[in-house]
Amino acid sequence: MSRLLQWIFGRLPIGWMQLTHKRGRFFAALSGVAFANVLVFVQLGIMNSMATATLRPYEFFNADIMISASDANALSEGGNVARQWMLQALAHPDVTAGLGLFVGDVPWDRGERDITFTTFGIDPGQTGFLAPEIASDAALFQMQDVALLDRLARGLSRDEAAAIRPQTPLSFETKGRTLTALDTFAGGGGFGGDGFMLVSDQTFLSLFPDRSSAAPDHILLRLRPGADVEAVAKNLRGLITDKTLRIRSFAEAAQEDLRYQQTQRPTGVIFGFGVLIGVLVGLVIVYQVLSADVADHLREYATFKAMGYGPRFFLGIVIEEALVLGLLGFLPGLAAGTAILTLMGKVTTLPLAMTPTMAITVFVGTVVFSVLSGVIATRRLAAADPADLF
Repeated sequence: MSRLLQWIFGRLPIGWMQLTHKRGRFFAALSGVAFANVLVFVQLGIMNSMATATLRPYEFFNADIMISASDANALSEGGNVARQWMLQALAHPDVTAGLGLFVGDVPWDRGERDITFTTFGIDPGQTGFLAPEIASDAALFQMQDVALLDRLARGLSRDEAAAIRPQTPLSFETKGRTLTALDTFAGGGGFGGDGFMLVSDQTFLSLFPDRSSAAPDHILLRLRPGADVEAVAKNLRGLITDKTLRIRSFAEAAQEDLRYQQTQRPTGVIFGFGVLIGVLVGLVIVYQVLSADVADHLREYATFKAMGYGPRFFLGIVIEEALVLGLLGFLPGLAAGTAILTLMGKVTTLPLAMTPTMAITVFVGTVVFSVLSGVIATRRLAAADPADLF
């Protein structure tokens, strides 16, 4: 390592020598940096899983524009939308089809553990609004009380999900009715529910008798090929007489949902603060180590200063120490963070995993904040007078 650092810096690696002179302090510092990295990795992993889980249900549908109530910050939140506004939207020459989307939570009491499905009620005849995987099975749930289940739902064993086929259906009781699952699709558990379920709009209304077919949760619109989605959405805001409705592109609705989950819901804010705390912990640990090292070798630094070495020389030494701590502390933090996220993903069935973007982001952040800690630690040297140290 000394030869490598000497080749990189073009001088004797004084910083490395000072760090490794007290091996106990050195390994404690590396452990602290690794711990801070693990904190950041876990919080970032949870935030990424929240983003994946939030955007996942939007992938079930193929739409260009979504009309929602004014308070519909998320796909499963907000008031209802009158179906009459879909009829007004269909008057636009670029709108080719409309679909009322119903959303509700359906519990499945399994005795030892309940499963809550975020359930979508749709017109199964409108296959153009469905993702290809789901559209191929749309004919199955045209029948009353038939459903498509999420095979990745939390609490549903993989063997049990794999056995669900039209030839071997799965029946279960919920909300006083018997539903029959004839096939499955890939969804996954999230922070709001254990998985997803698709049923026809008629089956949905039988599960929620207080709901009306004239008031879906959202209205989805398809446009003619080549139409400008943003321009059509703007035109619809003028065409539809209810000015309180949120009329936006389907992609924009998904991103607004994600921003809402990450910045306004308590869970997202907590995880965001967790990332900040991890960064501050790493910054403080590196600063304390470097500050203590500077204090221990203050006379040596004063000797160099008396010999004519300037602030850039001292800054280079301390930054060298900061880079060593940041780089060597990152590697065990990456290994531990990957292991923890993998274990958490298996236990919770959330989409938790280490990604290259996370690794690169945390690596760059570790180096930057380590260098920042080094710069702060050298302030004491800049004000030191060699004559006062001897």
